[in-house]
Amino acid sequence: MSKLTTKARKRLKPKEFALPKSRKYPLNDKTHAANAKSRASEMEHKGKISKATEEKIDAKANKVLKEKAKK
Repeated sequence: MSKLTTKARKRLKPKEFALPKSRKYPLNDKTHAANAKSRASEMEHKGKISKATEEKIDAKANKVLKEKAKK
């Protein structure tokens, strides 16, 4: 996975996160988007997030993955 330093993460715009209000699940590149999907699934299975939240994260991550695939 590409390195995302604390400084770089703080510079990301809220729209670059799957959950912008809490600034969770960064989607700044293809590897982070794929990882967000994996972590969301893991957290849903553990009962820490709802299925609806997982689907929301997956949808945003899929959008990033499709955009990056076109380039």
